[in-house]
Amino acid sequence: MRKIIFNKRTKNRQKNEKKDFLKGGIKIQDKLSPTYINLNNPRYLEIDGLYYGGLIVVNYYREQEDLILKSIIESNINMNISIFCEKQDQYKTIKDLTYHIGNVGVELKEGNQNREDIEIAAFTYNDAKYIRREMQINNEDLYFLYMYINIFAEEEKELEHYINKVEGILSSKGLQTRRATFRQEQLFISTLPIMENSNDISGASRRNVLTNGILSTYPFITSSIFDEEGIFIGKNIYNNSLIFIDRYNTNKYKNANMCIFGTSGAGKSFYTKLLILRCRLLGIEQYVIDPDREYLNLCKKLQGTEIKIGPTSKTYVNILDIREESIEDNNNGYLATKIGKLIGFFNLIFGEMDEEEKAIIEEKLIETYKTKGITFDDESLYTTTEAKREFKRNKDMPILEDLYNVLEKDKRTKKFKVKLIPFVKGSLNFFNNYTNVEINNKLIIADVYELGEENLKYGMYLFTELFWDKIKIDRSIKKAIYLDEIWRLIGVTSNKEVASFIYKIFKTIRKYGGSGVAITQDVSDLFSLENGTYGKSILNNSNIKTFFSLEEENIKILSENTNLTDKEKIEIKSLKRGECLMFVGDDHILTKIESSEKEKEIVEGK
Repeated sequence: MRKIIFNKRTKNRQKNEKKDFLKGGIKIQDKLSPTYINLNNPRYLEIDGLYYGGLIVVNYYREQEDLILKSIIESNINMNISIFCEKQDQYKTIKDLTYHIGNVGVELKEGNQNREDIEIAAFTYNDAKYIRREMQINNEDLYFLYMYINIFAEEEKELEHYINKVEGILSSKGLQTRRATFRQEQLFISTLPIMENSNDISGASRRNVLTNGILSTYPFITSSIFDEEGIFIGKNIYNNSLIFIDRYNTNKYKNANMCIFGTSGAGKSFYTKLLILRCRLLGIEQYVIDPDREYLNLCKKLQGTEIKIGPTSKTYVNILDIREESIEDNNNGYLATKIGKLIGFFNLIFGEMDEEEKAIIEEKLIETYKTKGITFDDESLYTTTEAKREFKRNKDMPILEDLYNVLEKDKRTKKFKVKLIPFVKGSLNFFNNYTNVEINNKLIIADVYELGEENLKYGMYLFTELFWDKIKIDRSIKKAIYLDEIWRLIGVTSNKEVASFIYKIFKTIRKYGGSGVAITQDVSDLFSLENGTYGKSILNNSNIKTFFSLEEENIKILSENTNLTDKEKIEIKSLKRGECLMFVGDDHILTKIESSEKEKEIVEGK
């Protein structure tokens, strides 16, 4: 017995010691609580260096056609809003209303009151009848509604300015407000997420409202996107909510294509590089056409592969290459597919060809491939030995010089031969080489900067065709192709065959798990070919559109081809660097692109 008592005492002592020890610990309440609260001023609270001032909504129009909180939520003013709804018992409410209607009706008939009393009684009489009718006929419910708005700022003057602004906005929407003077603490507590509606202010705020009226108080009205597996883009300018977009989410988005438009210096290139960086971390295959040598530092930082084509380059890509991946498994027609692409390329060199000229060039291409033993029979592209069956190597393909020699033999093709001289014997002879690069990296940057303004389109088409073949290899892998200054391929300096090829990429790339990204600062040039047919097609086949600051002329062109509102036109023109208007499906979001310091260092090449 003594032993048991001893053990009990020991346990009690240990428990008390434990309690004493915990008294000196930090609880969760201590971490959440502010350092100080200053209640001395009846017009506001001061908490940890911030000033808080509250408004009580005491009345508003019963019939609301618009969301009454939309204007203040989109005002970018720091505030907390609380809305309490208390559903009333339907049977009791109808009973009380009927009793009230009967009493007031008698008073109105007697008419003993003065004119002001009669008007008030008549108003309440009609109001009660309206509520009873809606509840009985339209199955509406009656609620008590309480609305509180708590505004905060870093300075007292700033707080006063914001309160005046909110009062003005609410007044324009038919909402009557009252400042919570001497009741700032109660209002502050009522706007905390603890579901406490203080009795000291609820009496002033209470307003009866039907179910239909509750709809007008719906607060979740600004667009925000948070895809679970998405890439961080930035913040919603209006409400600072984070934006994460997973453009490869086929359940949510029709395709993963993007358009990125903006003037020079608006933040277009920074945003594109940021996307490349973040996609690289996720292991997404990315192919970038770089006409202005903007991505080389990023390529080095991310250990990507750079392929440069130009007078000083040591890397070559043969435009006449037929690649094994250029058609999918179980399909056929290697040579036919390749000739279709080459017609577009030679249209860039020879100028717009008529149908007869295209037929002649096709004839000469067939003859050129035949000199290498390649015909419309797909088996001609394979070499079979005792060991294995292999696709023909790069050295087994014709080059431009082979086509030049074939053209030289026919008088009809003399003008074509002359135009090929720079590509075979002249300043552009780097196009006349066998391919000597292997593309095994998940990040490839194609540098065509050295080609110069006039010749950029040749290099851009060359690499687009190469990357398109790579994209088709495995449908299960996520990949993206970035076409910077895409207007060169679908604008007035291009031709219908090339533009159709680019359009085909944007239209079908989703089937291969891919994303086409169109980037340009010359929106007008994008819509300059065939009355903008191809520009519209690219735009319509891009589920995500990002518009940085643009000039008036470009905004006008965009408005003709997208559902830009008048407000959005003004916003695009006045956007600051790094800010953009994003169309993500049906959502239109003003976004500020955000990056960490480390990301900024990598993107800016520091």
